[in-house]
Amino acid sequence: MKTLKDIPVGGSCKVVKLHGEGPVKRRIMDMGITKGVDIFVRKVAPLGDPMELNIRNYELSIRKADAQMIEVL
Repeated sequence: MKTLKDIPVGGSCKVVKLHGEGPVKRRIMDMGITKGVDIFVRKVAPLGDPMELNIRNYELSIRKADAQMIEVL
């Protein structure tokens, strides 16, 4: 299983499935990360957390722990 955390800087992917439960999954969906959406990884902070993404024409920062719950293709 490949997750968003595994995508390198400058890479793109498509969301296949969201893992996680209840409020965590809901929060990820509220940020616009839903099945079928395209994500571009703009940069990663020097210590590796958080990741900066381009999604649905806006920029989003997400923690690696949350990125690991997002299965991508």
